[in-house]
Amino acid sequence: MPFRSRRRRFPRGNGLRVLPLAVALAACLSLVAGCVASEPTRTADGKYVIRYQGTTGQVTPFELADDLGYFSKLALRWEGDTTSGPANIQAAATKQVEVGGAFNGAVAKLIGGGAKMTSVISYYGADSENFTGYYVRDDSNIRSARDLIGKKVAMNTLGAHHEFVTREWLHQQGLTDDEISQVQLIVLPPASTEDALRKGQIDAAAMGNVYRDTALERGGIHPLYTDKALFGEFDYGTYLFRNDYIAKNREAVADFVQGTARAIRWMQVTPREQVRARFDAIIAERGRNESTRLTPYWLTSGIPVPGGVVEEREFQVWIDWLVRNHKMKNGKVRAPDLFTNEFNPYANGTFAPSSGPTGETVVAK
Repeated sequence: MPFRSRRRRFPRGNGLRVLPLAVALAACLSLVAGCVASEPTRTADGKYVIRYQGTTGQVTPFELADDLGYFSKLALRWEGDTTSGPANIQAAATKQVEVGGAFNGAVAKLIGGGAKMTSVISYYGADSENFTGYYVRDDSNIRSARDLIGKKVAMNTLGAHHEFVTREWLHQQGLTDDEISQVQLIVLPPASTEDALRKGQIDAAAMGNVYRDTALERGGIHPLYTDKALFGEFDYGTYLFRNDYIAKNREAVADFVQGTARAIRWMQVTPREQVRARFDAIIAERGRNESTRLTPYWLTSGIPVPGGVVEEREFQVWIDWLVRNHKMKNGKVRAPDLFTNEFNPYANGTFAPSSGPTGETVVAK
């Protein structure tokens, strides 16, 4: 029996261009023997092997959970670093890895395109200190959304968080579809974006985390809009598994979610310097020839909800966007069917003090 979302059991941070992703996915699934890797099952001591893609110089919530000892039934296996959220969830859909994570708009589009997957926990978002801004130079004549018509806006990838937010902001500012199509979206690596902005090669730049903070330290730029200003404190991305994997390995998924939820909560309540020190130690120990230069700029988990509990609105806003922009047929997917909080120990509003990482009872927002 296929896995179905069980969100109602517990009341309560990527693909506009979906055609290339859908085509690649369909082609890959049609060549199962050559494209789909064999799934590892258990280690010698009986633990489930969870293959995943990481991010250079950063620690994912589930890598932190593993280091904190919050998993009892899992063994993580790093398969390399991902280039983007859409690529990451495509790898999960085609059985290259067990778990993938991406912006919820990309998740909705992938599932709407036929991928049998379910989101299980949020892993990134925007809060009071952790958000993405879309910056222009102080000497620029760009003051409004209309001023971006014919201009270049740089971001790390298309079909993900930055593109959705940008197009939604332009829409809310009153631009027509034709006017929005004239705003040029340019892909640049985050490390190159600030320099391109200052040299006038682009007109606006999406920047977050260390790239935003170091650029602001140097001065001369200001935000034209931010995702936080647009949506407030909000969870933007989720981790997801294939439905067949969930059906066959519920114990593994449950352990992954409870451990990751506890790690997220640990980040939410632990002093910042302690979190940074833990990240430095994890990066050094895993031996991937990485730099720890990003960790001093870590501010918060960016997840405003205790334990990364998923809310329906975090998908519905992007489904509405896709339908409004004729990227998805109305009724193609329903937000409640895209995710489940069944495995999240914070989904019922509290975490039992005897099990929690901090010993306190937490009331979810």
